[in-house]
Amino acid sequence: MAQAAATEIMEDEAMIDPQDPRPESLPQRVWESIQRDELPPADDRGRMRVVMNNLVLHLHPSKVARPTLKFTYTWGLGGLAILLVALLVITGVMLMFVYTPSPETAYQDMLKLQTEVWFGQLVRNLHHWSGNLLVIVAFLHLLRVFFTGGFRTPREFNWVLGVALLLLVVAANFTGYLLPWDQLAYWAVTVGSSLLSYVTLVGEGLRSFLLGGPEVGAATLTNFYGLHVAIIPLTLMGIVSFHIWRVRKDTLSVPRRLDGTIDDLASAGSRSVEKVTTLPHLVARELAFALVMTGLILLWATWVDAPLEAAANPDHSPNPAKAAWYFMGLQELLLHFHPVFGAIVIPALALGALTLLPYQRFDLQAEGVWFRSRKGRIMAIVGAVFGLAGTVALVLVDEYALDLPRLLPSLPTIISNGWVPLAALLLLLLGYYAALRRAFKATACETRQSVFVLLVVSFVTLTVIGIAFRGEGMALMWPWEVWR
Repeated sequence: MAQAAATEIMEDEAMIDPQDPRPESLPQRVWESIQRDELPPADDRGRMRVVMNNLVLHLHPSKVARPTLKFTYTWGLGGLAILLVALLVITGVMLMFVYTPSPETAYQDMLKLQTEVWFGQLVRNLHHWSGNLLVIVAFLHLLRVFFTGGFRTPREFNWVLGVALLLLVVAANFTGYLLPWDQLAYWAVTVGSSLLSYVTLVGEGLRSFLLGGPEVGAATLTNFYGLHVAIIPLTLMGIVSFHIWRVRKDTLSVPRRLDGTIDDLASAGSRSVEKVTTLPHLVARELAFALVMTGLILLWATWVDAPLEAAANPDHSPNPAKAAWYFMGLQELLLHFHPVFGAIVIPALALGALTLLPYQRFDLQAEGVWFRSRKGRIMAIVGAVFGLAGTVALVLVDEYALDLPRLLPSLPTIISNGWVPLAALLLLLLGYYAALRRAFKATACETRQSVFVLLVVSFVTLTVIGIAFRGEGMALMWPWEVWR
């Protein structure tokens, strides 16, 4: 029997052409030209080779620190953002087959999606809700990185890329907002684009260039369509690729306890962190999370339709005319500040401070620790309380009690309603920083985090007020009065 097996092997070897050592079977040759590694891999070395040789998987490192696999450290926000981008690309391409960017046909195309195109409403719902969710997820991902110190050396520039990606996500949503060409879209873009007019010197020209004229019209729809389906997605994909590559090169931050210790060390008493292969440990988790989230998004899109109001009517402005929800914080600022400050100066200062955050000096080694320390967690709560209560109080005071231009009639409004309230707020922030640091005997890192929380909560509060508490004439009302 052994002799027969040996004879068979010798015959097989004799059949192999030394000039062409590939398998005899044609399907096997085709498969090996596509997938060069053994599947499933037999050992860790094989798993690492599969990751390195795969077009998608090679974006991951071949091995990751085991503690980074904890779901409560990242909450899967980065992966969820990529999943949403993929859903947007797929559904967006499908929608392009039934949509024409023209005022005469755009709204009718929306109606056809609802009534004539198979699963048209579902595809539009998926696209709409995925886009809105992406804004929230990208924002939360940025917060997660900040609160776990994931922007520290050598990841400073990747934080800047993350800020740029957040702005691109908002821009993608804003340009897509107009495409249904209904009343909601038309007037939201009219209000949102008007913010550009306040940019010194170039504002009006920039607005006219974006809109393709002095007001929202056919040229605007064409411009926004081109930005939405080509320029912004290409830019987004390029920066996302660079961002993910930098994550891999800079390595992932490792979660730590409050005392700075790390779980899953390689061995007792060792300082090195245990590493595991990306396949299957990380990939399996990502796949399971993606399937669950896709199911939840699909379920939501099945039951909740994307909004569609009456066809756009330039002659009939709704009351109130509101910007898109992610711009409502800025629109609320415009009610309390001179337009130059509410639309340009304050957002520019906030964006500049956000970009420069990782380049500040650190006086606390807290990378991987949620909210820096136990004291940092308490101070973050203090910041959230002051941000919420202080913002509501200032809005009410400015709405019903304080009128700076009337109190300072001799000053230009850009000073009385711009420089003066901004200087007062900056002094309050400086006083808050100094008092909190002294009261808690805190480090600069812990105190900066509390100020950051205060500002984030303040902006979110302004956004909620603008969405839910502003009714006719942008007057303050209860939500049930706004939405009745």
